[in-house]
Amino acid sequence: MNPKISKFLIDRISTSLPVEIMLPDLHKALSAGPGNFVIQAPPGTGKTTLLPPFVANVIHASDIEHPAKPKIIVTAPRRVAVRAAARRLAVLDGSPLGTKVGFSVRGDHISGSHVQFMTPGVLIRQLLNDPELPGVGAVIIDEVHERQLDSDLLLGMLTELSQLRDDFSLIAMSATLDSDKFADLMDAEIFSAEAPIFPLDISYAPAPTPRLGARGVDWAFLDHIAQQTHAAVTRSDHSALVFVPGVGEIERVVNKLKSLGHDNVYPLHGRLTPGEQDLALTPSAQQRIIVSTPVSESSLTVPGVRIVVDSGLTRSPKRDAARGMTGLITSSCAQSSATQRAGRAGREGPGQVIRCYSEDDYSHFPRFIAPEISSADLTQTALWLAKWGTQPADLPLLDQPPHAAWEAAHEILHHIGALEGDAITPLGHRLSTLPLAPQLATSLLRFGEQAAKVLAVVSGTPQGDVEKQQPAKQEVARLRRLAPPSSVPATAGQIVGAAFPQLIGKKIDNGEYLLASGTRARLIDTDLKDAPWLAVAAINRSHNSAIIRAAARISEAHALELIGVTEETRAFFVEEKVQARRVKAAGAIELSSTPTKPNPTEAAEAIAEALSHGGLDLFHFSDKAAFLRDRLRFVHHHRNQPWPDVDAADPHLWLAQEIDALSHGARLNSIDMYPALQRLLPWPAASNFDEFAPAHLIVPSGHQHRLDYSSGRPVVKVKLQECFGLEESPRFCGIPVQFHLLSPAGRPLALTDDLRSFWAGPYNQVRAEMRGRYPKHPWPEDPWTAPATARTKNRS
Repeated sequence: MNPKISKFLIDRISTSLPVEIMLPDLHKALSAGPGNFVIQAPPGTGKTTLLPPFVANVIHASDIEHPAKPKIIVTAPRRVAVRAAARRLAVLDGSPLGTKVGFSVRGDHISGSHVQFMTPGVLIRQLLNDPELPGVGAVIIDEVHERQLDSDLLLGMLTELSQLRDDFSLIAMSATLDSDKFADLMDAEIFSAEAPIFPLDISYAPAPTPRLGARGVDWAFLDHIAQQTHAAVTRSDHSALVFVPGVGEIERVVNKLKSLGHDNVYPLHGRLTPGEQDLALTPSAQQRIIVSTPVSESSLTVPGVRIVVDSGLTRSPKRDAARGMTGLITSSCAQSSATQRAGRAGREGPGQVIRCYSEDDYSHFPRFIAPEISSADLTQTALWLAKWGTQPADLPLLDQPPHAAWEAAHEILHHIGALEGDAITPLGHRLSTLPLAPQLATSLLRFGEQAAKVLAVVSGTPQGDVEKQQPAKQEVARLRRLAPPSSVPATAGQIVGAAFPQLIGKKIDNGEYLLASGTRARLIDTDLKDAPWLAVAAINRSHNSAIIRAAARISEAHALELIGVTEETRAFFVEEKVQARRVKAAGAIELSSTPTKPNPTEAAEAIAEALSHGGLDLFHFSDKAAFLRDRLRFVHHHRNQPWPDVDAADPHLWLAQEIDALSHGARLNSIDMYPALQRLLPWPAASNFDEFAPAHLIVPSGHQHRLDYSSGRPVVKVKLQECFGLEESPRFCGIPVQFHLLSPAGRPLALTDDLRSFWAGPYNQVRAEMRGRYPKHPWPEDPWTAPATARTKNRS
């Protein structure tokens, strides 16, 4: 190593950055030996610029035994942030990029001797290739508060590594005040610094139209953002930073601003070339407008900005468990994100913040960024952890993945042959080394180098017809180098469909497609609207629908080959009878259907499915059967075992005869449930059934009246005169009978389960009102001793 470049000149790099306050304590901690640390400092404090070279200096100074000094790796969530951080540090240090400082992102690598910036995915693949990470003295994970899936996973893997290596330090850097959670996971010491923020003038300027429509971000709202930005920069000499959720929105706002007469308008997002990104990130004396995705929320510093215009929107991958698909969804950002965006206006002086939403909207934003692991597709993660040799529960993760999403990821990996059981296969090992999602990597290996162009498009942010898009030549060349030679020619639809067979769709209506997964999705791109079949590469999800963002045409033959065609008998209930159809289908796409007669096994399966959804409500209960069911429910509720729970009992055990009858063609309305319920009665305990829930109650008149248990308690409806002399309500299973006392004409007079209180009080009012209306019936002053009767006075 050249001694002339062996040390960073910290005084040259730092110009009174706020994080300098923590350097003495951090130096002391690092000099004492490797350890884990959490750095909490808001955006703009200089942590990404100053701490990596400072840590490199301290570790290199303490490691005097090894002439080859260990490298410091710094990860940032986005490629644009990685490139920008490496270039900025090299410029401040005065060393050419590629000497002391380098960076590694997908498709682009410049090696540095001291500090290497990279995305989390690149470092994860290095770890999988060599889990001990030799030659690396420390890893700094930046922007951990963003809770991106790769960063969370990397944090867990490196926490394990820090427990195995006594010469390794792990440092997590967060821009928000949630440091304790990271420190507890890592067993780390916390260092903090505050950022001096100049006063901010925050105003709310909601658009007259909604921010989001059925197709995503409303264009009228984007025009409103452009107008607000135009007005703000016209009144000021300062530069503006505009936050919108994606590339399409950036293009709309940039074009609108240019039409309003602004020349110095620059987009900023990950799909730009490094040179195009530099146009937005390089300091300038001229007033500029930078229209950016949330990449500059905390990962990047855009110099010269004193005006922030915020859409309040963000876009992130979300898995829809019900539809079995993952797509990008646009939604309101977190309040913590809105705060960080606003803070970008106050780094260099008093700033202005224009929020293009209402204060009430802001109050309904989520407080913090949701961890991506809770909603993203986990296929890549599951493959990486299989290669790592562990399960999520055994890895120190901030949050565990949802069980359903984890199972879905394993199902995909089994389908493509990457896993057998929980063990990774040779194909899985190969896929884990390729810088593509496992589904795309599978297609690359299947179709070879001819697939490189299409997969380069799909692995980015595709829009419209995949076949017509032109990806970066460098990315295509890289994928061709990784791919085997092509053997059989393949179309773009085959290449996309092989990666996502569940997203192959058949046109069912004007602009609507039914996907093999069962999801209905709408197509917006007019170039593809006449395609009868599509291989979908990307989907946007709104709250109520799925929108096809990118796709390729595919022939029906190729579509059916990739999805696979099944033929089966599907039995179901129609008009209270089991019927069936012979269905030929590709996934959820029905190709043909003809009536057929189900065999008993198929019919029994249909009945079981109906029972799982409708329960006993599937059957008709006669009055006699319903009465027995209600009595059984009452006794079970109050005496439990051995009395069965009618609703929870396995219907295949006590309804076997009835199910068999249905399986052989009987109609539901012909099934008598009374014998089935009798089979549920527990013997010999059933001999006491009438004691616990009698069918009838004999009242003082000598008449018996049927008890009703449908409300969950015993109820009897009886004429008031039949109950004279009855002081207490009888009790069954400890529950008093509720009396619905009726007039001589059978109309309700009173409801009570405390007859003593009724006779002593409310009866007198009932007597006063009723004896004139029913003079032929007895209304004695003393109901306690009067004879009970169902007759009139003359017949008593």
